[in-house]
Amino acid sequence: MTPKDPLVIGGKTITNRFFLGTGKFGDKKVMRTAIEKSGVEVVTVALRRVDQQQTPENLLDFVPENTILMINTSGARNARQAVTIARIARESLGINWVKIEVIDDSKYLLPDNQETIKCTEILAGEGFTVMPYIHPDLYVARELQKAGAASVMPLGSLIGSGEGLQARKFIEILIREIDLPVVVDAGIGVPSQAAEAMEMGADAVLANTAVSIARDPVQMARAFSLAVQAGRLAHRARSREIRGQASPSSPLTGFLFEESP
Repeated sequence: MTPKDPLVIGGKTITNRFFLGTGKFGDKKVMRTAIEKSGVEVVTVALRRVDQQQTPENLLDFVPENTILMINTSGARNARQAVTIARIARESLGINWVKIEVIDDSKYLLPDNQETIKCTEILAGEGFTVMPYIHPDLYVARELQKAGAASVMPLGSLIGSGEGLQARKFIEILIREIDLPVVVDAGIGVPSQAAEAMEMGADAVLANTAVSIARDPVQMARAFSLAVQAGRLAHRARSREIRGQASPSSPLTGFLFEESP
């Protein structure tokens, strides 16, 4: 988006509302090009994928400068493990942004909302910019806001499913009721689904699999970035509500050559 419509999270101004995950990129050079060509400003990285020995293939060396890095706590099964991952990331890498991801469900990979609340309260109290990934639930989102979360990141559908906004109604409730940025995460499979999320009022969209496994990840990243921008513009333009009847785009009277009564 243009600087006239910035998103502010954790005191940082973000103009591109498309966030990109890096977990499934097989080629780091392609990942870097995708970030650069799409204008992505926020990138999530799993700590376990970061080479802290600084070898030539260190993932962080392929992330462009001035990109906001957000460590995700992928692999954490409870709040204690997620807190440990976040602390290691800050101490070893100086990264203060953290996407809380607490999953103890190997079949559906659904986030543990209650452990996420515990983790958020601890890390927000330690000065982290905390962006918790959740199953969309109004009561949970309210607790996260009280705990000091910088945003909430509700899943659109199951991770990696590409099914889009299966949880649309519940996400809409969060958008209406929570005074925090809502970043739709997980299950977004194509750019049109990202645009749909933005049209309904989401503040940003995060995708990973849909871009990284595409035939051309660079072009797909650009497509997502443009779709998010288009969706945001449409939301701000306030499209009229869907109607169950026809409505002419031109008057039905005064046709050319029509004789006057």
